Amino acid sequence: MNENCCAPEAGDCAPAPGTQAPPTPSDHCPACGQKGQKVDSLTVKAMLSVSLKAVRDTTYRFCRTADCEVVYFAGEGRQTFTRAQMREAVYQKEPHNPEVLVCYCFRHSPASIKAELLRTGCSTVVEQINTGIKAGQCACDIRNPQGSCCLGNVSQLVKRLEQEAKEAA
Repeated sequence: MNENCCAPEAGDCAPAPGTQAPPTPSDHCPACGQKGQKVDSLTVKAMLSVSLKAVRDTTYRFCRTADCEVVYFAGEGRQTFTRAQMREAVYQKEPHNPEVLVCYCFRHSPASIKAELLRTGCSTVVEQINTGIKAGQCACDIRNPQGSCCLGNVSQLVKRLEQEAKEAA
């Protein structure tokens, strides 16, 4: 018998009657079920338009699924932040919006990249971003909603826009 009457017996996994089981950590979005990418709480704080009193000392994950309203969720799945709670639009949630930023540090959007392609026949955005990174001007870990470098997203977008331009010609 336990000395503490409220403590479970060794091996007892069931919660006491009238209580909830502790949350189970999950890396999957509670809304869409897709695996989320771990993101620093500083990124979450930088992106939210709601009071930061809502941010807890927990692990947050980023949901990149375009048709899911959840942008960030707590690892145990009990807290979510949605598109409506962000300071600005999130590229992964609106990949076909020409005005959404794909590079948050240097303010590049699909529209600005496409305009350069139409004007010059090529895009220098990847080189511009690399120059900014080398100059220490990048802050993707904070400014990019996914909490990591935007170059993968930008490179994919440039390739898609170049392909669309070739097909239109």
